[in-house]
Amino acid sequence: MKDKIRKAATALRESKNAVIFTGAGISVESGIPSFRGTGGLWSKYDPRYLELHYFYQHPEESWKVLKEIFYDFMAGAEPNPAHYAIALLEKKGFVKFVITQNIDNLHQLAGSKTVYEFHGSIRNLICTNCWQRFESQSVKLDPLPPRCPQCGGLLKPDLVFFSEMIPETVSRRSFEAAEKADVMVLVGTTGEVMPASLIPHTAKDRNNALIIEINPEESLYTTPLTDIFLQGRAGEILPELAGETISDNSEKE
Repeated sequence: MKDKIRKAATALRESKNAVIFTGAGISVESGIPSFRGTGGLWSKYDPRYLELHYFYQHPEESWKVLKEIFYDFMAGAEPNPAHYAIALLEKKGFVKFVITQNIDNLHQLAGSKTVYEFHGSIRNLICTNCWQRFESQSVKLDPLPPRCPQCGGLLKPDLVFFSEMIPETVSRRSFEAAEKADVMVLVGTTGEVMPASLIPHTAKDRNNALIIEINPEESLYTTPLTDIFLQGRAGEILPELAGETISDNSEKE
């Protein structure tokens, strides 16, 4: 493992456009369960509550679940060492962009500045009538469903629901970053969710990017794409990788 981490660190030091791509696995160590798999949120909650048409038809029912998952529980989570290591790599100039499938805002809380939130964020609510956005903390979630302070329209978490399109701007920027990436570090993502799962493939296909994968187990990326597989917990491996990368105390120009 030590040799692999040194090899990955060398790749990051020599890269011009390194990109981090994260999934639910990085936030598990912050106490946020993944949505899929054993013990995932969908084993406890019916995913229909996050289906867009169901939300519009049954907003009060959906909001009861949304509030419990995202605002009573997830909103209190804190970044873990993996998030802080990524923020440090960005600060030191070794990482250009962070693309995340997560909606938990933990990358920003850890200090990352350039974050493309592919599936949106719980940080904001959006009015489904006038389309204004509001910080979630500024809106009372009692009674439910919450209403727009401006027009009285139904408020929705500013995240991508099932059957909802990925916002054009974040999709374009994410794939553009992938096309330019010479190194991409995959963290805690299994490759099961489309179209986000295409981002690492884009990096490999368009620019032959070196793919570094950090996961507890092999994923759908490991065999076809991954060049360096660092098996284990992100909270342990990423700080070590960051330390090795910046060990010469020099920042990239």
